[in-house]
Amino acid sequence: MIGMTPLSSIAMSAYIDLVRLLKDDALSGVDGKPTLKERGDKAYWYAARRVGTEMRFIYIGEDSDETRARIDRIEELRATAKDRQAERSRLVRLLRAEGMTPTDRATGSILSAMAAAGTFRLGGTIVGTNAFRLYEGELGIRLPLGGMANTGDIDIAQFEKLSVALQDQVDPGLAETFSALKFDPLPALDQGRTWRWAQGGSGQLVEFLTPAFGDETIRDLPALGVNAQGLNYLNFLIAEPIHAAAIYRSGILVQVPRPERYAIHKLIVADRRRDGAGSLKSAKDREQAAFLIEAMAEDRPDDLARAYAVALEVGRRWREHIGNSLQRMPETKVMLDSLGA
Repeated sequence: MIGMTPLSSIAMSAYIDLVRLLKDDALSGVDGKPTLKERGDKAYWYAARRVGTEMRFIYIGEDSDETRARIDRIEELRATAKDRQAERSRLVRLLRAEGMTPTDRATGSILSAMAAAGTFRLGGTIVGTNAFRLYEGELGIRLPLGGMANTGDIDIAQFEKLSVALQDQVDPGLAETFSALKFDPLPALDQGRTWRWAQGGSGQLVEFLTPAFGDETIRDLPALGVNAQGLNYLNFLIAEPIHAAAIYRSGILVQVPRPERYAIHKLIVADRRRDGAGSLKSAKDREQAAFLIEAMAEDRPDDLARAYAVALEVGRRWREHIGNSLQRMPETKVMLDSLGA
């Protein structure tokens, strides 16, 4: 199996502090009075402010003890914003010095612009290899350099129901954001429905995805102001996402899937690839899954066991895809099977 190189305790502490400060900034930068709204069986916090004769509600986040604690400190957080900026810059320098992998300039500039527009605040979640690259700080291990961590694609997923329920949207619109970064919309079979943008010269590609439950059609994501390609099995991946910090400038707060769900989802995707389970992309899926499963079997076996059990319980097709991938990964299969022992 792949050797694991742990991050130093200094790097781990700095990363945790950076994420905390970025979360503080995400709240202190929103103008308006915090207001709780219930939608269905969930409650969400908004910042309410008057714009002309109308009230504007800017989404802050789902109701939780952590969100409420920050809201209780909102005036203090607003007053200390400059100090946090300097501290975040110091932490990023420290993390670079400790050998943590920074986000490259091309990816960082796109993530920064999307974050500023509100993409991640509104539930957008980075999936694919760019999410995998952001697990270093979360898991406290160095990622291997090479094929399994290389990508030119930024894939963003969001639940369609959440996108509708939030009743808030990115500002500026993402089409405007991408245009400023020299991205052009790629033509789709459905005319006028854009879910992919490409940047001339750099090879960077941004795609939007959303969970499907049957037909994998193009859907609307009103909160992000884009269309998205529906994909089956994606609901498992982006349930209960977590925050992560991209190491670029003074840090960018983004959202990624839970690493245990990412690992199990990769086992499914590897077997589902249209170009076959023996393709290079499928091999990369299995490599990423093997790396995360090895890391989490040691440090977070309960989280990994729970995600594995949930996926197996969904249905026969899920078990088949996972089983087919694990046939090619005997050492990984032994690790997963031993979790219940």
